[in-house]
Amino acid sequence: MQKRIIGIDVARALAIFGMIIVNFKMVFGSHGNPLLNAFLGILDGKAAATFVVLAGVGISLLTKSADDETLNRNKNKLLKRALFLFLIGISYSTIWQADILHFYAIYILLAIFLIKSNPKTLVLIAIGMIIIYPILMILWNYDSGWDYTKMEYTNLWTLKGFLKNLFFNGFHPVIPWSAFMIIGMWFGKMELSNTIVVTKALWSSLAVFIIVQIISYFSIVFFSMGNQEIITELTPILGTNPMPPLPLYMISGSSIAIFLISSCILISRKYENTILIRILKNTGQLALTFYIAHVILGMGCIEIVDPTKMGTYTINFSFLYALLFCIACLIFSMISKKYAKHGPAEWIMRKLTD
Repeated sequence: MQKRIIGIDVARALAIFGMIIVNFKMVFGSHGNPLLNAFLGILDGKAAATFVVLAGVGISLLTKSADDETLNRNKNKLLKRALFLFLIGISYSTIWQADILHFYAIYILLAIFLIKSNPKTLVLIAIGMIIIYPILMILWNYDSGWDYTKMEYTNLWTLKGFLKNLFFNGFHPVIPWSAFMIIGMWFGKMELSNTIVVTKALWSSLAVFIIVQIISYFSIVFFSMGNQEIITELTPILGTNPMPPLPLYMISGSSIAIFLISSCILISRKYENTILIRILKNTGQLALTFYIAHVILGMGCIEIVDPTKMGTYTINFSFLYALLFCIACLIFSMISKKYAKHGPAEWIMRKLTD
């Protein structure tokens, strides 16, 4: 059986914290403090991308060196979990349109078909998904269905609107976002127990990330010739923001995810017995619980206090509240792990799908 890599759980905890910060900023507001806004803007789409890449890594580790019987059992388990997450995500979308779980479920379905694929095939499929997306944007109107003032998808609950949102222009569309999971599967097939392999992945991914950021920045500067209006038009196309998820964003998101995961593997290996690593490991293992809780409890508490103020808070408030919520997650994971092996959501999922 594959030995659990602590760094994967640590990276999952950091990815969840990043998603909490991004989502609180989007829901509560991000007014004022342009410096903090710019700094936190780096997390947009990157934390969620890391979360999906981690899922791909987990799937490869789960099925690595498995015999046919074990592989089929794991495939069935993944299929049930995909269905569970899809149903949870759909019900969740009624209060939180930016839900990732129902998208995540479709990525898992695709991953099940690719479990036996070799690394080269996985890379080619991921590249294909990334390249095909700009073509789809030429054929279809990306903005269709969106009310950007409220960041809401107006016809989400029609069949056509739902499918278009799911596969093309939602927050995390299957094309090309499933490429993140496939890249994770490719990375998971590497010898992650080998420090040299992981160190090489760390520096290579950091180099790719920096190069993409430089290409993005200078291409916008070059083509805009300093015209602010043109800069605004070019940023979604040549920038590294997640909407729309064009190639530069996909490469940027993938590379920073592999960099973060590699860093966490190496640091966790070195400081495995420290309190901080143990707490982060426990927190990462309760990722689903905290993802659900950050909407129902985290956002719900503030909305109950004053629903009319949602979206009008400062970035300082949103960030501080996110940090407090993350600290609460750390404390809960410490207490919870003393009494139960799994978090509430994880326990329910295992009961229904194992």
